Amino acid sequence: MPNIAYPALTWRDLTFEHFREGISVHWLLKGGPAEPSVAILNYRPGAGVPRHRHVGLETIVVLEGMQSDGNGDYPAGSVVLNPAGTEHSVWTKDGCVVLIQWNLPVIILDETK
Repeated sequence: MPNIAYPALTWRDLTFEHFREGISVHWLLKGGPAEPSVAILNYRPGAGVPRHRHVGLETIVVLEGMQSDGNGDYPAGSVVLNPAGTEHSVWTKDGCVVLIQWNLPVIILDETK
């Protein structure tokens, strides 16, 4: 597979699609069920992802706003690593934009939370 390069753009220049309630996505690299993916997620205020388990490493860079989980609050510029086997839910009070890389897709544990 050749390298994939993006010109100097801001995330606001990208086209987003629905990802889940309150969250839109721009796929930089959309892998299959056993492949890595890289995306930019745009969370509206109050949006979140229910408790889920990481099957592979997840890397998050907060580009704008603040993302939170049970371990703390992560303002713009934060880098968050969630190793395989860890579980958490994620939310944002005022909205945020993150660059996210999953080595493997996550497993949602409870859609109701």
